[in-house]
Amino acid sequence: MPPTQAEGVIKNIIREIGQECATHGEKVSETLVAFMVKAVVLDPSNGFNIDSTLMKSDVQKLIKLCVARLLDNKNPSLDTIKMQVYFDMNYTGREDFLQEHHEVLESRLSTVSREITDNRACAREELESLYRKIVSYVLLCSGLGSPVDIKVVREATAALQSVFPQAELATFLTLGKKDKERHLKELTMIVTGIRLFNRDCGKGGEGIDDLPGILQEAIPATTRYIDSQLQNAQDQAYRYTAILEKITKNPLMHKDFQQSMLKEALYNIRQYEIFLQIILSDTITCAQEVEMMIKQLRAHLEQLKMTINSKTAVPTSQVFPVFIALANLWTSFQDETVLISILSNLTTHLEAFLGVHELLFPEKVMQSLLEDVIVKTDTCRIKERMEEKVHLADFRKLEWYFPETTANFDKLLIQYRGFCGYTFATTDGLLLPGNPKIGILKYKEKYYTFNTRDGAYLFAGNPEKYIDLIKEKAKKNAELIQLLELHQQFETLIPYSQMRDVDRHYIKPITQCDSSTQTDTHILPPTIVTSYEWNEWELRRKAIKLANLRQKITHSTQTDLSHLRRENCSQVYPSKDVSTQCMKEGSTRVPRPQTYIAGLRGGQSKTTHGIKVNLTRAIDET
Repeated sequence: MPPTQAEGVIKNIIREIGQECATHGEKVSETLVAFMVKAVVLDPSNGFNIDSTLMKSDVQKLIKLCVARLLDNKNPSLDTIKMQVYFDMNYTGREDFLQEHHEVLESRLSTVSREITDNRACAREELESLYRKIVSYVLLCSGLGSPVDIKVVREATAALQSVFPQAELATFLTLGKKDKERHLKELTMIVTGIRLFNRDCGKGGEGIDDLPGILQEAIPATTRYIDSQLQNAQDQAYRYTAILEKITKNPLMHKDFQQSMLKEALYNIRQYEIFLQIILSDTITCAQEVEMMIKQLRAHLEQLKMTINSKTAVPTSQVFPVFIALANLWTSFQDETVLISILSNLTTHLEAFLGVHELLFPEKVMQSLLEDVIVKTDTCRIKERMEEKVHLADFRKLEWYFPETTANFDKLLIQYRGFCGYTFATTDGLLLPGNPKIGILKYKEKYYTFNTRDGAYLFAGNPEKYIDLIKEKAKKNAELIQLLELHQQFETLIPYSQMRDVDRHYIKPITQCDSSTQTDTHILPPTIVTSYEWNEWELRRKAIKLANLRQKITHSTQTDLSHLRRENCSQVYPSKDVSTQCMKEGSTRVPRPQTYIAGLRGGQSKTTHGIKVNLTRAIDET
């Protein structure tokens, strides 16, 4: 079957189930019906094959089973699924909520902003109308009073005219659309800061609620209420757990008792406890943020008072940034107010999914079941097993982590929300808290805790066996998938709020151990030059001393009283005549040539006859 066709068939099934429930007076959401359809198909006892195509008879059977489960008002499992769907659809993390809240506010103001930025006013009346729209936009965006309240409008108009007089509208209209939007937001923050400062000085503040005071009262009240609800839920869970332990140890004593119903009630109250802990954590974060913002608000107001100090004119560069900071702080106060209101409403609405407890297990029934039973808290169970610990020598191929050897021990993501997997698998679904002190087992990049050391040993011997047993149990009770965070085994049933965390990387443990090192005082022989001096004056002093010694002579004296006490002798070495010759003179001479010609003066004959005579001496004669 093509995906589009299969999707159409599923939508028709969901629509038909919703209509069938509506005819019986039960209104259900499409999200709840879709979750129930997947849960029914996943349950092996219903006989559906996920890989095969559903026939017409299978579709009718599926619709019938889903309607029957959705109309069962005395089923704790259904209440748990409803609670999970409601929480998933209404709860959002702090950062995501604030982002969505701001986007909703901007979308609501987009129409007013567009009327201002697209305006092409020219006449005087049109300019006055545009200015009134800007005042309305400032009030709506800041949330400080109603734009239909005359006093509020007058105060906002006066604050706006002090920073943006009506004469500047012509310049404003020449700006581009993006610049106009930016200018509007900046004007809104400045006007908001001015009004907040005037309110603190007692000169205005019409329509402005005392948000810091309201939050300082609302947050502690909400925290106390959640704490009381959480304590009641934990007490109820401890009682259910004690009864189930008693029945598990002596199954023949309560043959007629619906053990599975009590386990589903335990799952319901445990899920409620987990949701309350999430809400309480967000409430505590709100309290911390509000406390910090109140300090910042006081500091900014004090800075403005010191800067202005009854002056008639103050440079805008000094006060405008503080006004903008005040406006941002007040926006944060508004965000915290909305967030704490949503968390409080969410807590109140979650109580509607706990009504089946009093109906199925009234106080009289609980008291009879709790006879001769010691109700233990999760903390008591952990303290009882504090001395037990896994021995690493027994497991050479498995990794175990302990608080003494792991730096980020408390930040490890434990499987099954910290419940003991061995106990859950062997007792057909009993939830007992794991004790990390016994040791945390690492298996396939996942971490497991156990209630007892024996359970840890047995689970470590064959982890796949117990993991499969837990998975099969979750197929029968679909609420366990979210309760125990089994989303990776059942990806089709991952709630929307958990989708972003599927690929979240688990925190790797940082192991630590005790070690010591020792180094010798001096490994190598010392190379300290004792004669080294860094002081220039000391070097000069030594140089003068050496120069003075060159002019001294060594001499000895002997007195008449001491010359007989010891013999003295001295030896003189006479100087030795030594000569050296550095240069030897030597010369050479070449004979000068002497050649004569006789007969040049002529003779008696007319012809002249010259005779050449060589009188040069030989080399040997020179």
